[in-house]
Amino acid sequence: MQLPFVLSIPHCGSEMPPEIRSDVVLTDREILESVDFGTREIFGSLKAPHAIQARWSRLVVDLNRNPSDFGAKGVVALKDYHGREVFLPGKAPTRAQIERRMIRYARPYHEAIVNALRNDEAIGLIDCHSLNGIGPADAPDRGMVRKDITLSNNGDLHGRPLSDDAAATTCPAETIQMAAEAFRAQGFSVSINRPYRGGYIVNHFGGLLRSRGRFALQIEMNQDLYMARDAILPDPARIESITERVKQAFAEWTLGLQNHT
Repeated sequence: MQLPFVLSIPHCGSEMPPEIRSDVVLTDREILESVDFGTREIFGSLKAPHAIQARWSRLVVDLNRNPSDFGAKGVVALKDYHGREVFLPGKAPTRAQIERRMIRYARPYHEAIVNALRNDEAIGLIDCHSLNGIGPADAPDRGMVRKDITLSNNGDLHGRPLSDDAAATTCPAETIQMAAEAFRAQGFSVSINRPYRGGYIVNHFGGLLRSRGRFALQIEMNQDLYMARDAILPDPARIESITERVKQAFAEWTLGLQNHT
């Protein structure tokens, strides 16, 4: 089934340019731990008009951060999600170096999303991620067990606006609730806007899409569904099974959206 969405997979990349790798204190394995494992295999296999996949590690530049955020957890993080220092002493990039990274590594990705959204058949943007089964050190839910699926639209735990401004959400509450029910029907446990309410990509593009009657939604898959917690590669048999269930959930959600309109 052809899905009417643009898919963004911003944290599936693992490559790091040599000139940046030489400044990073983390081991190769620790760098890989910042990859959203399973997202390329699961979401990249969905039939959609456009599936935009990152090449570079999020430690090179985080595509899901505001380009104007030069803070410690901004577009170039100084610590990873396990609280480890990313760079060797004195090797953290300057603001000018970060800006050059944005031009070279981030701008092409965001431009690809803009171009893909020109496709009138795409009714929404789905920003695809995965997360650890238990919240890591620098996460808002540190030490807590997470649901199988987290859906985010910058709203409350039901997908409704947190304020009187309905435009503050990246998609209508009914849309995210329909998605949640489709995933629950496939046996997944689902959380809405917990622990994450949506990052830069859905909030930025969601604002642009609302005026065109479309939406943006963030989805996070729990990595415990298809890999051991000490692994750095998904289990092939488990990920194949999960992928089929995800495909069914997306198909059911799409049919629901089409029937609703």
